[in-house]
Amino acid sequence: MNIYLDLFWTFFKIGLFTFGGGLAMLPMLEKEVVTNKHWATYDELVDYYAIGQCTPGIIAVNTATFVGYSQKKITGAIVATTGIVAPSLVIILLIASLLTSFADQPIVQHALAGIRIAVCVLIGQAVIRLYRKGVKDIFGIILFVIVLALTYFNLIPVSVAVIGAAAAGIVYCLIVLKKTGKDPAAKSAGEGLPARKKEVASASGNESDKGGQ
Repeated sequence: MNIYLDLFWTFFKIGLFTFGGGLAMLPMLEKEVVTNKHWATYDELVDYYAIGQCTPGIIAVNTATFVGYSQKKITGAIVATTGIVAPSLVIILLIASLLTSFADQPIVQHALAGIRIAVCVLIGQAVIRLYRKGVKDIFGIILFVIVLALTYFNLIPVSVAVIGAAAAGIVYCLIVLKKTGKDPAAKSAGEGLPARKKEVASASGNESDKGGQ
């Protein structure tokens, strides 16, 4: 399949079959982008998510833009972004024209209640996976608890929490790097590579080993 058509169709499906916003889309994004297409690793997807959370716009759209750009630069970004927003535009137009007439129907209310429950499950799953991948040491746990408390009780704006957490992460890494000479945020050599590239690198390494023997 043509890469542009593949990008469009993949993100079109994600936009069509996911409800509940960016976090609820994470499980499907992981399945399509990481597992099926190997366009990114899970860590890279979470990085796109984090950047998308910090930049203007809808997080799912921003993530699609980053993934598309990683594959085919600006053209890929436009195609992926168009794919993920197209279903929403159509569905919103249909809902705007029809929902007001059927919103009070019991079957519609029950359907929406079921969707809300499913969305809660998807968001909960995404939060658990993000926590396991993002919080890896004592510093991460402490920072997580502080930011959670400050944002839960609305003591600081979310934007300030994100900027403050980024600054704290930079300072922590610089201190550890200065004391130990090791960067706590450094990834292993192959960790940031998509699965296909890992396989190629592994195969090349095996061939080199055989040649050396």
